[in-house]
Formats: sequence, structure tokens, C-alpha cells
Amino acid sequence: MAAKLAGASGGRYDVAQNASINVTPFVDVMLVLLIIFMVAAPLASVTIKVALPPASAKPAKSPPTPVYISLKQDGRVYIGDNKSDLDTLGADLHKAVGVRNPANERIYIRGDENVLYQDFMAVMNKLQDNGFYSVALVGEDKSGLK
Repeated sequence: MAAKLAGASGGRYDVAQNASINVTPFVDVMLVLLIIFMVAAPLASVTIKVALPPASAKPAKSPPTPVYISLKQDGRVYIGDNKSDLDTLGADLHKAVGVRNPANERIYIRGDENVLYQDFMAVMNKLQDNGFYSVALVGEDKSGLK
């Protein structure tokens, strides 16, 4: 004995297809939201007129320009676009930073991918010897390239 699940005979398990969409819950939700916004909209507007005083705050200072140290593959060192060397790196950096506190100044280091580790560490040691402790390394972003 086998049960027939579907077919033309209209047996016990025959279910008629219903392809219509019931939009009544959607309309109910939309009407409730409409009522909420109709009640809340007048509360959001300001009805009391006030003469506000003009702002007299000084404009904020622009952030200092970043200082970049570039290391070339052959060991040459640049501060910004100016050439430097390890002996004068500290003095040149203090000139580039100006009167700002070197301990709070962030220095960005850009190094060639083939720079020797000993050259990189020599620059790092010079930075620490001259009071520059906040160092950021700059890399090339290749995440968007395929």
C-alpha cells in the first residue's frame, strides 16, 4: 500500500497551489510607521526663536607637516627632498621639525625594498639618540592591485 501525495485524483494529500502574496501585514506596518512619523515630525522642529551670538573661536591650527626620511638602496638618506647623512641626521631633523618637541614628533621612514638592515637600524639608532621616539614605517599599498 502506497500513499499518493499529489496527482489528479484529489486524494487526501492534495494541496491546492496558492500563488498570491498577502500584503496586509506590509500595509499595516507602513500605516503604523506613517502615524509615528506624522506625530514625531512636529516635535523635531524648533518653534522658539533665539538670537544666537556670533562664534568668536579662533580657527584650529593645521596639523604640522609630516617629516619623511627616505632610505635609498645604496645607503643614501634624505629628509624630505634634502640629502643628509648619518653624521648630520640629528641636526638636519631638528631643523626640519623646527621648535616642536622631538619626543612628540612622529617621523615617517620610507625605505627601499632592498635597503640593508644595518643601514635601516643605523638610522633608527640615530633617531633615538636625538630624541625622536615616535617612528612610523611607510609601505606601499598593493591591496588594490591584481
